[in-house]
Amino acid sequence: MPNTTYKYQESIDAAAFRDTLASVDKSGKRNWVYAWQPKGRFYRVRTYLSVLYFLLFFGLPFIYVNGRPLFMFDIPHARFVIFGKLFLPQDFFIIGVGMITFVLFIVLFTAAFGRLFCGWACPQTNFMEMMFRKVEYWIEGTAAQQKMLNKAPWNTEKFLRKTAKHIAFFVLSFIIANFFLSYIIGMQELEKIITAPVSSHVGGFMAILIFSGIFYGVYALFREQVCTAVCPYGRLQSVLLDKNSMIVAYDYQRGEPRGIKKKKEQNVFGDCVDCSQCIRVCPTGIDIRNGVQMECIGCTACIDACDAVMEKTGKPKGLVRYASENSIATGKPLRYSSRMKFYTLLCTVAAGLLATLIITRKDIDATVFRTPGMLFQERGQDSISNLYNIKFANKTLKHLPLSIRLRGPGRVQMIGKPVISIAKEAQGSGSFFVVLPKNTIHARKTNIQLELYEGNKLLSVVKTNFLGPVQ
Repeated sequence: MPNTTYKYQESIDAAAFRDTLASVDKSGKRNWVYAWQPKGRFYRVRTYLSVLYFLLFFGLPFIYVNGRPLFMFDIPHARFVIFGKLFLPQDFFIIGVGMITFVLFIVLFTAAFGRLFCGWACPQTNFMEMMFRKVEYWIEGTAAQQKMLNKAPWNTEKFLRKTAKHIAFFVLSFIIANFFLSYIIGMQELEKIITAPVSSHVGGFMAILIFSGIFYGVYALFREQVCTAVCPYGRLQSVLLDKNSMIVAYDYQRGEPRGIKKKKEQNVFGDCVDCSQCIRVCPTGIDIRNGVQMECIGCTACIDACDAVMEKTGKPKGLVRYASENSIATGKPLRYSSRMKFYTLLCTVAAGLLATLIITRKDIDATVFRTPGMLFQERGQDSISNLYNIKFANKTLKHLPLSIRLRGPGRVQMIGKPVISIAKEAQGSGSFFVVLPKNTIHARKTNIQLELYEGNKLLSVVKTNFLGPVQ
């Protein structure tokens, strides 16, 4: 007879799953995870979304806006292109705000929606589960067949299947590496590396091979270890999640105690039949019934597997579902609470602020400062001059001849050529005097405005101080 005094909390040995990884045995050796292919509504939606994701990943490098890639992150040269706009080190303020916004978004989003990003949008999850794992199913068969193949002695069939799989994995990794590199150097530069002789692009070719090796190692060998041992996001959820966060959760109130009622026996079991289907489909090999775990990536494979079993046994679906710890404990359905709405609003505001900074960024940056160590100079009986240096950053795709004019009384006297020429996507500098009439100077420091012109077109206005004699 089953033990009717069974308690859910007593069924969990905290030391057994909190202090160990499902993919590592007691001796520290790797437990290879043979994840069964999920089937169900969530898996279908994730498949459709992955197609959209792959279209974006492989398609965005071909999109150019005003002669620039839509996105490019040229870290070695400190050049970033976002939505076709160039960002240089002078835009560090916007980059800093972007990083703060990104961290804030992660904190707020995770606190409200758990690891929704990991299961539905993370590149690692999409490529692993929706591309490489499907190729593996196609070549080596189901998870059970893969396990049998690995245990079988080497023969012609095993050699051919293993060779075909690893060749396919490396080809996919090579393709991904090329497109990944295009986000750093741009598709046009990548085309040069591909079409020109290797000798003229040795560095670029080596970068492609290195990235290919990394991606191959990740998807062929390292796999779920990236999520459990490398990615810090899983460890962050212990401080970001609370009992109201949305997670993939097992309803222990409904499911415990686990078991199957036998004929002529009083039913003392919960809805969980202890079939272990949720474990078999998990890509990280965990048992979701143990509660929130660092290794859970929120992929919903266990939800689909459990729903299928519930349907076969004639029980309601949702034994494993999106829920919060509090909703499981109280038996109430998960709702889009005021807290979630508030966090969503904060995320939207942060993203909107960053978008505004990106859209309103100026194509010409100018920094004006008085020459260090220089005081004012008297010009005849009625004028005072200050010597200034100016530095430009041209973020446009055209050559700019810039002239400087003073707004208000006075004039600008350039040192050297009257027009400063700046090449496209380059920086330039110059020196000039600002000459003001004495009768306009009424304080030690006077605020002045300098106008930057391209021909007769006003591009920007820069504010600075003019140092004059004490009145």
